[in-house]
Amino acid sequence: MNLSRIQIDAIGYAAATMTTVSFVPQLLRVIRLRSARDISLGMFLIFSAGTFTWFVYGLLVHSTPVWVANAVTFILAASILGMKLRFDQRATKKHQPARATR
Repeated sequence: MNLSRIQIDAIGYAAATMTTVSFVPQLLRVIRLRSARDISLGMFLIFSAGTFTWFVYGLLVHSTPVWVANAVTFILAASILGMKLRFDQRATKKHQPARATR
């Protein structure tokens, strides 16, 4: 297959757009529900670290579709991760028994 650099980058941008935009519904759901209880903390920690690493890789190999997509995906994933940590902490405090004051 003999594709030009522009065609190859177009494929990269199409893939990047689809995989990056796939996080928007999850982010909107977390915002709307103000809950991220069903989201795995471990998965989002690893995923966020992975997207950051892909971002760095894209910069090092000068692949604009790779670094742009992973920069945006990292921001989306880190936003979900941050809300998960905040909402989970708030839910934990809400369910703790009140302490007796002396």
